[in-house]
Amino acid sequence: MTRMAAALALSTALATLAGPLAAQSQGDWTVGLGVGYVNPKSNNGTMAGGIATVDDNTRPIFTVEYFIRDNLGIELLAATPFKHDVSISGIGYAGNVKHLPPTLSLNYHFPTNSAWKPYLGVGVNYTTFFEENSPLGTLKLDDSFGVAVNAGVDYQISDRGALRLNARWINIESDATLNGAAIGTAEIDPLVIGIQYVHRF
Repeated sequence: MTRMAAALALSTALATLAGPLAAQSQGDWTVGLGVGYVNPKSNNGTMAGGIATVDDNTRPIFTVEYFIRDNLGIELLAATPFKHDVSISGIGYAGNVKHLPPTLSLNYHFPTNSAWKPYLGVGVNYTTFFEENSPLGTLKLDDSFGVAVNAGVDYQISDRGALRLNARWINIESDATLNGAAIGTAEIDPLVIGIQYVHRF
C-alpha cells in the first residue's frame, strides 16, 4: 500500500508543478508501446510453511486509450507473458510461473500548457497464470482479480507523440496448490514501472 501512496504522491506533485490548464479532446485515441518492469513486493505470503519470494521481470507492454471526455480516458494495458521464479524459505527454489496481467483503467490527464502532462488512474486487473513448473510436483496458481492504481507523466516530443513514464500498483493475490493440496496464497502485489512511446490518433 505504501507503493501505491508513493505513486499517487509523485503524480500529484507533477500535476501541481505542471502549469496552467488546457483541454484534451474527447474522441482521441492513443496507442503506446514500451517495456514494463514488474517488481513484486518483498514478502509474497506464506506457502508450504515458508515465506514465498517472487522475483522481478521485464517484458514489452502495450496500451490503448480512448478519451470518453476531455482529459478523461479509458485505457487497456496488455503485455507479453511475464515469467517469475518462486522460492520458499526453508525449501529454496520452488518453481516458475508465467502470467498475463491485462488491466482496464480510467485515467484523468491533467491538461497543461507545457510539454509535461501528468495523469492519475484507477481500474481493475485480471491476472491469469499458466505454465507453472515446479521440481516439487504439480504447481497451480489460481487467476486473480484486483484493484489497480496508475500514476504517470507524458512528455510531448511532437504534435502527436509523447514519451511516457508511469508507475502502476496492482493487487494480485493467488491461491496456490501443489499436487492438488492447498499450500497458501501468493501475495504478489507488484509495482509495475513502464516506459513507453505514446502516439495520438
